[in-house]
Amino acid sequence: MADLKPQQYKDPRPADTFDRYHERARTRDPDAMYELVRLVTTPVSLLIYRTRAIEVDNVPASGPVILAANHFSNLDHFLAGAWLRRKIRFLAKSQMFGKNPVLDTIYTHGGVFPVRRGHGDEEAFETMHAILRRGGCLMIYCEGGRSRSGELGKARPGVGRVALETGAPVVPVAIHGSSGIRGWRRLKFPKVTIHYGQPFSLDVIEEPTRDQQQEAAVEIFGHVRELYVELEREGRAGVIKRVRNGESPHRPSYS
Repeated sequence: MADLKPQQYKDPRPADTFDRYHERARTRDPDAMYELVRLVTTPVSLLIYRTRAIEVDNVPASGPVILAANHFSNLDHFLAGAWLRRKIRFLAKSQMFGKNPVLDTIYTHGGVFPVRRGHGDEEAFETMHAILRRGGCLMIYCEGGRSRSGELGKARPGVGRVALETGAPVVPVAIHGSSGIRGWRRLKFPKVTIHYGQPFSLDVIEEPTRDQQQEAAVEIFGHVRELYVELEREGRAGVIKRVRNGESPHRPSYS
């Protein structure tokens, strides 16, 4: 792990620096820029990383939905979207915004919005609420950021808060293999599998406590972990075979 740069968790710029990004994200859907980026990244996902999806039809074709995923690589959202017709909205650390006008255009028109990690960013939560109210498809990384250990991290309360406050359907998403993407420097390209679990919803709590948020997040991430562990144990081919035989490895028993 010595080649990894230290992460910058706190952005020193004032919160209003990012108001214009949130305003756009709340009122406009991704435009042709999303399709352009998808056009570039999908061949990379499918050909180089051999990305395949399992049970992608579990993602509702329309209406609000939270894709609750694990997170190893900066490419995870592109990998998750390669087989998905819907346009994914997702958060990125605020340090990526306001420094390069070209990248800003790609981000804002492509459905990305900022979060000031370590600041208790209420603006990011309001943006997530607005996207779901508009019937959007929102990806939230359960761990709150990339796991740099190569192993699944711990659930953070953010995904639990949004799920409880909105009641939007949650689809657990296991992204397997992307922890090895940095191996491209050594000409090693991992095989990536995306398993979309069964959607479920949590009972709405308008103002959940921190403990309730964390409990919900742990529950949600538990489903992601089950999907991920199945891929670790059975491999892509094994899980696909079981699913095709009607023996899906993950079936939440609640609604």
